[in-house]
Amino acid sequence: MPELAINLDATVDFLVGLLNTPSPTGYHVEAIDYVQKAFAAIPGLQLRLTNKGALVGFLPGASSDQPRGVTAHVDTLGLMVKDIKPNGRLKMTMLGGFMWNAVEWETVTIRTRTDQRYRGTVLPSNPSTHVNNKLATAERTADLMEVRIDARTTSAVETLALGIEVGDFIFLDPRVELTDTGFIRSRHLDNKAGVAAIYGALLALDEAGLRPAQDTTFLIANYEEVGHGGENGLPMQLAELLTVDMAALGEGQSSDEFSVTICVKDSTGPYHFAMNNKLRRLADAFSIPVKMDIYPYYGSDGSAFWRAGGDARVGLIGPGVEASHAYERTHRDSILHSTHLIARYLVDDSE
Repeated sequence: MPELAINLDATVDFLVGLLNTPSPTGYHVEAIDYVQKAFAAIPGLQLRLTNKGALVGFLPGASSDQPRGVTAHVDTLGLMVKDIKPNGRLKMTMLGGFMWNAVEWETVTIRTRTDQRYRGTVLPSNPSTHVNNKLATAERTADLMEVRIDARTTSAVETLALGIEVGDFIFLDPRVELTDTGFIRSRHLDNKAGVAAIYGALLALDEAGLRPAQDTTFLIANYEEVGHGGENGLPMQLAELLTVDMAALGEGQSSDEFSVTICVKDSTGPYHFAMNNKLRRLADAFSIPVKMDIYPYYGSDGSAFWRAGGDARVGLIGPGVEASHAYERTHRDSILHSTHLIARYLVDDSE
């Protein structure tokens, strides 16, 4: 039974840096570069970029007859400039699925094509309650919401002169905070917490001088939030694929912020029976706190891999994340146990 020490502080430090690196779906370059530089320090991990911009790593294992994959996505929710209004403010289109009231009053950064950056705020139109007495009950829709730019502009012409155009990305401020009670508060824990857990597992194997039981391909995907991140980048001949994504918390769910969750079914259907049992066996064997759960409104890159024709046994695990697709929260314990289960899976030599 190999000893595996999880360096939780290094894992959380990696997570904080990643959370502070913007990566709305479609704009992956900064975050993928951040992950690539960190993963490059893992001895033996061979890295490459796909044409789509995802990061793929390959780590040779003790055997190669039952190759495995591990995947998590780095892309997040975000916004894009849809139109420039006559008053110089910006209409937006969503990147990923969320509620407009989840980003109302959020501060943002607008990135132009030439990488000029302007600060701004997401607001409802006519946002002053001293002027608009219907603000509280008005439905939040794309037509109602706008970005107020922190620059002198009162017309579309003046905004265009700033270099801002349709199609520019709008980054939501993550507002990362670590509490002294162990909580991690931030936007985009979905799924940067999962990427961090994979990084922590790789660190643990390196520290222990271990290699995976099987040849293992790692995919850090960049289009999961729009449904096709896992459709390429992984070998189709994998025997198993471990997908790491956030566990959805809420009424009727068993997941929490202090355990790792094994998702046995989501909106795309059940995950693989044998893979679920293997993960549960590993959690039991190494006293890893685990929850079993079903997510009713959720899909993962594991199911995207299946849709693309992948024939692997697919399982889904992840840390518990409260208030998904809004201002989210998890706990260090959930990161720890997710990392530990990934590491145990990597070195497990059972089929």
